[in-house]
Amino acid sequence: MTIIFQILFILILSVGTFLFYKKAAEIRRNILLGKDENFGDNKAERWKNLVLLALGQKKMFKNPLVAIMHLIIYLGFIIINIEVLEIVIDGITGKHRIFAQLIPSSLYSFLINFFEILAFGVFAVCVVFFIRRNVIKLKRFASNDLAGFPKSDANYILITEIVLMSLFLTMNTCDTILQQRGVEHYILTGDFVISSHLQFIFNGLGTGSLEVLERVCWWMHILGIFAFLNYLPYSKHLHVLLAFPNAYYARLQPQGTMKNMPAIQNEVLYAMQPELAPIDAAAPASFGAKDVFDLSWKNLLDAYSCTECGRCTDACPANITGKLLSPRSIMMKTRDRLEEIGKNININKEFIQDEKSLLHNYISVEELRACTTCNACVEACPVSISPLEIIVELRRSLVMEESNSPQEWNGMFSNIENNFAPWKFSPDERDKWTETN
Repeated sequence: MTIIFQILFILILSVGTFLFYKKAAEIRRNILLGKDENFGDNKAERWKNLVLLALGQKKMFKNPLVAIMHLIIYLGFIIINIEVLEIVIDGITGKHRIFAQLIPSSLYSFLINFFEILAFGVFAVCVVFFIRRNVIKLKRFASNDLAGFPKSDANYILITEIVLMSLFLTMNTCDTILQQRGVEHYILTGDFVISSHLQFIFNGLGTGSLEVLERVCWWMHILGIFAFLNYLPYSKHLHVLLAFPNAYYARLQPQGTMKNMPAIQNEVLYAMQPELAPIDAAAPASFGAKDVFDLSWKNLLDAYSCTECGRCTDACPANITGKLLSPRSIMMKTRDRLEEIGKNININKEFIQDEKSLLHNYISVEELRACTTCNACVEACPVSISPLEIIVELRRSLVMEESNSPQEWNGMFSNIENNFAPWKFSPDERDKWTETN
């Protein structure tokens, strides 16, 4: 019977891994649809960002209590995977607790105890987070941004984590009871810190029932992890993986630094010094971004890395004053458009124009105009996502490609063009406004 279970496990492992790889490859392809951009500078600083922002949750600690709870979940997700590795090896080899046979018993006991403490912590924190979303209903989780699947998605993940941790602790509890009863195949590892306190729940069960329950929990736990792995690429919780590259490739310039357009800078230069203009200078193909193809791959990585936590929208002064703009919604709409293009490519083997674009079809003019470019959203994001970059690029396309700007802006543009300043004074009279009557 063991060989049948081994074959079944290897088959499930292979299918689960293949499906995850296939979707991960699609996401990578979608991200690389963006324009190329070089982030090869200052690698030491980038590794520091990765450790502090992604692993250390540095920005989360502006609210220490929430940060600690989130850190427990995050460390649980990373560290408990060592336990998952043992389960995978057990499933392939047909062994039971293979690491207990390979490493000192004291070290093995320490590791499992540590995993159990983390598992209990993850269970407790997920319950708290579920209550915050569905009972207390914090404002940023009750937003219209999250209507439909995004709201359900968060709950699916929390419930899945609660179930997986419960299965893990139940499996260990049954295992330790079976060890104490001297059942063959169950290696003595001693009591575990959490499961030993749960034994009273199952002590009344017979040995056969305990073996069945332990095996059912084992299978459900690992199948749940495979299911979670393949759900992850469709969920906002993809950020648990993409937070690492996104933190590494975060921009290192001061947040107030605006990325200029060389083509426009050259136009101004050539207007003032025509002798510098090359004879065969070609006009730029386009200005700004109308669709995701016009954004950089880093902007698209940002979209897939968004946690939908809403801290950016919570900090946005435009949103606070009732404007339509929501930086979280900007990222979600960018990801939705990118996913739609990805499906188009999957069907047609290449992108076939669908008469849609990120600008107008997904993100409205009203949203873009509400932005004050204050960088509050960028500062608030735990993983250094920049909704502002996308907003600025789309707004550039509006103004420079469509001549679509408010009348107030047009007056300023005209003054800059004619007077080299936003004010209606000629260059010779620029300091006239300082005169007092």
